[in-house]
Amino acid sequence: MSLNHTIPLFRFLLQSIVVLLLWGSFAPAQTNVVFVITDDQGYGDLGCTGNPIIKTPHIDHLASESSGLSDYHVAPTCSPTRCSLLTGHWTNRTGVWHTIMGRSMLRKNEVTVGQMFADAGYETGMFGKWHLGDNFPYRPEDRGFTEVYRHGGGGIGQTPDVWDNAYFDGSYFHNGKIVPAKGFCTDVFFEQANSFISKCAKEKRPFFAYISTNAPHKPLHCPQKYLDLYRDQSDNIAAFYGMISNIDENVGKTRKLIKELGIADDTIFVFTTDNGTAGGAMIYNANMRAGKGSPYDGGHRVPFFLHWPAGGITQQHEVPQLTHAVDIVPTLLAMTGVKKPEGVKFDGVSIAELLDPNVDVQWPDRFVISDSQRVRDPIKWRSSAVMSQKYRLINGKELYEIAVDPGQKNDIAKAHPEVVATMREFYEKWWAELEPTFSQTSEIHLGHPDHPVVNLNAHDWIQKDTPPWQQAMIRQGRQNKKKKDSPKTFTHNGHWAVKVIEDGKYKISLRRWPVESKSAINAALEAGDNVIGPQLPFRARPGVAIGATAGVLRIDDKDLDKSPVSANTQDVTFVTELKAGSHRLAPYFEIEGGELGAFYVTVTHLE
Repeated sequence: MSLNHTIPLFRFLLQSIVVLLLWGSFAPAQTNVVFVITDDQGYGDLGCTGNPIIKTPHIDHLASESSGLSDYHVAPTCSPTRCSLLTGHWTNRTGVWHTIMGRSMLRKNEVTVGQMFADAGYETGMFGKWHLGDNFPYRPEDRGFTEVYRHGGGGIGQTPDVWDNAYFDGSYFHNGKIVPAKGFCTDVFFEQANSFISKCAKEKRPFFAYISTNAPHKPLHCPQKYLDLYRDQSDNIAAFYGMISNIDENVGKTRKLIKELGIADDTIFVFTTDNGTAGGAMIYNANMRAGKGSPYDGGHRVPFFLHWPAGGITQQHEVPQLTHAVDIVPTLLAMTGVKKPEGVKFDGVSIAELLDPNVDVQWPDRFVISDSQRVRDPIKWRSSAVMSQKYRLINGKELYEIAVDPGQKNDIAKAHPEVVATMREFYEKWWAELEPTFSQTSEIHLGHPDHPVVNLNAHDWIQKDTPPWQQAMIRQGRQNKKKKDSPKTFTHNGHWAVKVIEDGKYKISLRRWPVESKSAINAALEAGDNVIGPQLPFRARPGVAIGATAGVLRIDDKDLDKSPVSANTQDVTFVTELKAGSHRLAPYFEIEGGELGAFYVTVTHLE
């Protein structure tokens, strides 16, 4: 960063320290936080941001009495946004730069906002979508959340989720145990959150409630009454917008509950989303270019509204300054007086003074970065946006002046080489700092005394090509062939990165279907039931038989043991000695033509 940026930045840091002290001094003793984040809903998918079709009266009302960030940015996909939002760190620093492939597990050394609030005496609840790891030590209950009610993986029906789950009448993980539920998924998650909020309020315990919906992420399903709101639209838009209207109604119910409990004044209520729209751009996109996954603003500029009566935030107040997901944790700490953990250094800054409508802020120019890697290992400049208040540098090459060109149509890089050079320099330093951390693979722990049984699934295979991340792929018996492989010869090229905590004897059970399916390795399955909506749930595909003849135990690229697949057997089990340390676990089935990775593996520490 140039000297011209350094001087105002120094002044800004001094202002931020003063503001943090002031917020800490005057914040109520018990300031609760309700944080709602939705999945795949973009900036333009709200009535209050200009959408002429969608019906979101409750969120619109929230916006009318909140401070709203109109130039707020996240990552272009879900897991990367969530890691930044929960830690205050750049996505790539945390090890989460993808949504699958072992690259969606939040590194063990990261401290989440849930842990920070729990350490301050708060009850901390997480409801809905986590998508930062499904095994110890990456689950929300391992990261500071005292009450957890969630689905598995990145969405209902994905590979880590309970088998055959769909958006209605599913089963979920409640503090680690699978429990059945009735109703539409979003309603269930809000109901669980509301029960948590009510319990905390009645016990006069401060709380942090993180309500993270999987909707409106595909597949597109919602109750009929919400589909009926959009009868004149296409089936996909009706379902996408219907899911959002359902979320909106739930936001209204939760806000009403908070008022009835008498805690509204001392509760910070936040609504935001995790990336650009996945389905609404063709209807309305606030003049932005592209949507989910894109480095252009349509991929990562999203809504953010914060309401807090005790903090004087009760009126519509637009914040036009450039902000980023990494700013949210330091902001919440500043507002509530919760202390930053010793040794933690945030990549973001508190924006508490920006959110205060009564403070006139002189905010310095700054650079922030959003990128979408979605590969096994990060690639420099890949799908990246370096942003300042005035400019956007895309992929290190294209330059746009965002205020006069919100659609990012006129590349002015050649006319402003000095701006390109300055922004490239910032990115180069940013990359150089983070690059040494990229090799720090997040490993699933085996043999921990408190977690002797670990269930692995193919979602977290580390490999160059895409692993079977959702249950339709499992049902199809997806082979993951490399292009160079012939149809009759293919090998299993993925593995789980595991860390064995204790030397000892381990039982490793290979499955083609998950434990809860109770199905034999070579069984074919009928398609599951459909649900309301224009798309099929992942379960509504037949499950093909694979014709496995043997199971093979492969560890650290060596085939250590082999056992035949018997008729009607549900698993092939090996017992082996494992040494403490890092290993590559890649068991597979022999089938006609080659190897098929065991989609599900259970590892049990026997000693």
